[in-house]
Amino acid sequence: MKTLRTYLRPWYGMMAAGLTIKITGSFMELFLPEILSRIIDEIVPRGNMQEIVFWGCVMGAISLLALIFNILANRNASRVARNITENIRHDLFDKALYLTCEKTDAFTIPSIESRLTSDTYHLHRMIGMMQRLGVRAPIIAVGGLIMTFVLDPFLAMVFLAVVPFMVIVLYLRATRGVRMFTEVQKANDRMVGVVRENAQGIRIIKALSKVGYEKKRFHGVNENLKDEEVRANRMMALINPAMNFLLYLGMVGVILAGAYRVNLGLSKTGRILAFMSYFQMISRSLMAVSRMFIMFSRGMASSKRIMEVLNCETEKDYVAKEYPAGDPACALEFRDVTFSYLKVKNNLKNISFKLKKGETLGIIGATGAGKTTVLSLLLHFYDIDEGAIYLNGRDIRSFAPSELRRQFGVVMQNDFLFRDSLEENVRFGRDVSEEEMLEAEEDAQAAEFIHDLPEENSYQLSVKGANLSGGQRQRVLLSRAFAGKPEFLLLDDSSSALDYKTDAALRRALQEKYPDTTMIIVAQRVSSIKNCDEILVLDHGSISGRGRHEDLIKDNTLYQDIADSQMGGALFD
Repeated sequence: MKTLRTYLRPWYGMMAAGLTIKITGSFMELFLPEILSRIIDEIVPRGNMQEIVFWGCVMGAISLLALIFNILANRNASRVARNITENIRHDLFDKALYLTCEKTDAFTIPSIESRLTSDTYHLHRMIGMMQRLGVRAPIIAVGGLIMTFVLDPFLAMVFLAVVPFMVIVLYLRATRGVRMFTEVQKANDRMVGVVRENAQGIRIIKALSKVGYEKKRFHGVNENLKDEEVRANRMMALINPAMNFLLYLGMVGVILAGAYRVNLGLSKTGRILAFMSYFQMISRSLMAVSRMFIMFSRGMASSKRIMEVLNCETEKDYVAKEYPAGDPACALEFRDVTFSYLKVKNNLKNISFKLKKGETLGIIGATGAGKTTVLSLLLHFYDIDEGAIYLNGRDIRSFAPSELRRQFGVVMQNDFLFRDSLEENVRFGRDVSEEEMLEAEEDAQAAEFIHDLPEENSYQLSVKGANLSGGQRQRVLLSRAFAGKPEFLLLDDSSSALDYKTDAALRRALQEKYPDTTMIIVAQRVSSIKNCDEILVLDHGSISGRGRHEDLIKDNTLYQDIADSQMGGALFD
């Protein structure tokens, strides 16, 4: 709630104005039954038609003003709720972009998507409803009770007898609501995750004829969400019938007691009619309060989930510290680095290597050997458990994350192309000139196929670049990495979809055009790294072998096996 109040605070003025209007309109409504009572019991018996018309017009004017005030207050409440939710959604998206990888893994992408969409929607509804009904309903309910005491204290006491039971019902239901709606949102996260996976993998699902299997998987999470919704709504749905029962029970008591008192001459017809009007106002208000409790429970459950993200530390909060210096003669150095994702089993163990400026390191190994993890640690996506990583003799932990990553050009294993022009995907919001962009495309072997596109660099890519082939996508991604003229290049399996001729041309371009760029090339193909200054062979997170291609092909069994499996030992460009 503390974080939520920081978003509400700038709007306190507008909220106060809206609540003032709402309160004024509510008090106006409270006077209508009292005026009706006076007309029936005092003015009508006098037979003065002019006086009756006058007070009828007064009632009409008050009703119209109350209507106008409520409309103004509701519009104001909607505006405030919309703006607050927009600010929260903006900050939530900003937080999501700067979350550390550990935090992103902990929340999961589907959960973050759910918090940005359905949770902010529930919060928006709660903020709006609390302004619309959170003031009016209690004022009408309490004010109506006070007015009934003014009209007839005895009848008011009859009705008041059921109020404590209403409060108990609301309290018992509301205390469990937040917890149960939190479980609903978690079930929604799981469903979003399955939908997201199916949307991204629809081609492979169709290719492998697994549509039926995925339908069953979705049915499972959908059923789970339905069950959680039913459980929560069934528990909260008890509020309305219970409140109705108690209200009508009180109403029956009031009618019986009122009729008895009129027969005895202890009350008047106008008072009974006014009392019944107040009763209806009170009953509608209490039903609104019950609905508000349901919405409040769902909204607070969503608010809690949103604030979990907003309150966590991100890379923006990173405070750089001083660490011992490394070897200043080395552009890049890993020194006895050990790391584990889950802190149970090490994914990397005692990894050490050095690269001087302009040198190239190749990394090869079986799937799961830790190749991509090396690059993730170098980019400081995760904190290492032991050891140190240096850039030009400076520990990477002493860099601000943005300062560190600006020095790299990166092509990740599962990189992303956005739904935008090819040009914007290469420039990626950076100050890259036309000449630099065209040069990068040429070096990445992308220029040839780009010239064949209908609009060349203005060609619009679909989501994830689905309207390009796998090799074309990789060459666009390489162009993006080259265009920034980075000091370091990290290429993670970036040529796997290229034919051997294009791959060889790419390697020649790297050697000729980027002699001063320090590179790490992660590859599955031996041919992609055979000309590197040094090659690391990783096996289950440890270094199985290191050296140049000529040495490893003679002395390292794992490297020999990889080479033999690919080319039968005969490696040609």
